[in-house]
Amino acid sequence: MVARHDLTTDPGLQAQLLQARRGTAFFARKLNELTDAQLDGDSLLPGWSRRHIAAHIGYNARAIARLIEWAATGVETPMYPSVAVRDEEIEFGATLSPIALRNLFDHSAVHLSVEWRDLPDDAWHHTVRTVQGRDVPASETVWMRSREVWVHAVDLDNGATFADIPEPVLERLLKDITGAWHTRGTDKGLQVRVTDSDLTFGDPDAAVVITGPLPAVVQWATGRGTHGVGADGTAGQVPAAPKWI
Repeated sequence: MVARHDLTTDPGLQAQLLQARRGTAFFARKLNELTDAQLDGDSLLPGWSRRHIAAHIGYNARAIARLIEWAATGVETPMYPSVAVRDEEIEFGATLSPIALRNLFDHSAVHLSVEWRDLPDDAWHHTVRTVQGRDVPASETVWMRSREVWVHAVDLDNGATFADIPEPVLERLLKDITGAWHTRGTDKGLQVRVTDSDLTFGDPDAAVVITGPLPAVVQWATGRGTHGVGADGTAGQVPAAPKWI
């Protein structure tokens, strides 16, 4: 699935594209390990089956491809008409037959990879708009996709863990999450310390300090469990992380 001849010559962007494609390949492996019957099982996300996860990742690739088409042509092509339409699309996708659901993932992933491959250097700086209404350069779509495929591979609940996610992805994800908390003011009195690196985020005078290795801290920060995480100032009870999406 890795494009052979990306038009971009930016080494940093090339590295990000490789990371996103590796994440897509990792998601594909975990999805393909599941039998058709196992697709009906629960994911790690409340209310979503594994079918929902697969549908979401498939339609997400199509939506991001629309942003790349926007960057290439200058013709506005939103990710989705609305969040409600996105949610309806996922619910519909979850009802597809197993072969159709798998084809949705495969074909949409290839389509997005080709759109990225064929986007020239100057177009990567063109502004597009996310479904949340943020105006971002087209280059941001690579991180948007990388985050989705790596994290949701874990959500398939098929043996993948946050320890399988590359460290640069985990670090950027944690920075995004703690940045969102800070913007909303929900990190007051909270500090996060990563014990296997020098990463520290949050209130320097915090009463509650969350500690743990990077994979465990990111798992906690995304609301996906507290295993491997400790907390000071809470009588040993690890509090739920603030919402970040």
